[in-house]
Amino acid sequence: RALAEREKAPLPTLVAETGGMNAMIVDSTALPEQVVADVIHSAFQSAGQRCSALRVLYLQDDVADRVLEILDGAMAELHVGDPRDLGTDVGPVIDEDARKNLQAHIDRLKGEGRLISETPLKPEHTSEGTFVAPAAFTIDGIDALEREQFGPVLHVVRWKSSELDKVIASINARGYGLTFGVHSRNQSFADEIARKVRVGN
Repeated sequence: RALAEREKAPLPTLVAETGGMNAMIVDSTALPEQVVADVIHSAFQSAGQRCSALRVLYLQDDVADRVLEILDGAMAELHVGDPRDLGTDVGPVIDEDARKNLQAHIDRLKGEGRLISETPLKPEHTSEGTFVAPAAFTIDGIDALEREQFGPVLHVVRWKSSELDKVIASINARGYGLTFGVHSRNQSFADEIARKVRVGN
């Protein structure tokens, strides 16, 4: 509105980008190794500082333990450090304010006993810079998050097959429908979710 109200000046190009409390639903037919590869890529690359990064992972109870076991191993192997180093998987977050906000969120969830896994930071690689250790936490649902956490923090929710509609309704109710993912080998399941979930991508 402010740009449009300027007098005697051409309207400049405006590029607007929203935040995203992006979710992924994984059902019991999904391949755990493939799920974890995609979760690591989406949640932690770019230090989780992409509007499309995965924030909330919904795992069906039947496969949750196996997926989390593989995720723990994969997170332990991540290299956090200088992004100019080709061996680095996760670089720093954008600035100290971002680091402090993320760390406060992480510390709160740790204090509630919700930690699933955390990538160890090696001082020789992270002593200079605003690094946040990639971390995964269990939460009860997406509505437990007041706002997007713009960094390498993954939240995991377990769900039962009878709860699918409830899960989708809770995701839709947040109003952060930027991106969404499905891991399933059941095409009709994926199609059903695509019809019901309200997201952009």
